[in-house]
Amino acid sequence: MTTIDFETARHNMVEYQIRCCKILDPNLLDVLKSVPRESFLGEDVKSLAYMEGRVPLPCNQEMQSPLQEANILQALDLQGNERVLEIGSGTGFLTTLLAMHAAEVVSIELHQELADIATKNLATHGISNASVSCANGMDAKVLASLGSFDAIVIGAAIQEIPQDILNMLSNNGRLVAFVGSNPVVKLVRIVCSANRMPERTEIIETLLQDIEGLPEKREFVF
Repeated sequence: MTTIDFETARHNMVEYQIRCCKILDPNLLDVLKSVPRESFLGEDVKSLAYMEGRVPLPCNQEMQSPLQEANILQALDLQGNERVLEIGSGTGFLTTLLAMHAAEVVSIELHQELADIATKNLATHGISNASVSCANGMDAKVLASLGSFDAIVIGAAIQEIPQDILNMLSNNGRLVAFVGSNPVVKLVRIVCSANRMPERTEIIETLLQDIEGLPEKREFVF
């Protein structure tokens, strides 16, 4: 059986997938080098931990790629005092990275199995300022109970960002989301300025699984 040198794989990921794509913040790069991505994956897919591609998760979900995660963190530019909402916890890897840069992370996961895995992973890695709950992050009633946030991450592709979510941003809050539908998905950053006029910046074009849990649109037949 071939033994994988995960430490070397992690170093190569940062140097040849992340740094060369203009992710240059030294603190961010150090965090990416220090957190063992493979420990958030099942034994059958640990070997895929540092590839720049699709890594399957339970419940027919997938892990964001290392470059997608790095771009999210760079776009949010967290300073350590923010309250962050994450919609889509997966197995908790990005949740962990967010918690290492923020004051509090509230993460919502649609699938109970993944929520349980993410909660266990957070505890295993000593993360005490993040929580994971099983709920539908696209449900307006769920969102209404959460309050406001300085930063929001939507972790799957969505055609348009619901106004209910934009309204949750505090003044000068930042939202990062994958907007569009495959094969055209763009990672987008929206800043809600003090006058509540959103400023939108497109970061990269990419691919990512579509979000689940959207409310069904009612069609009226005359």
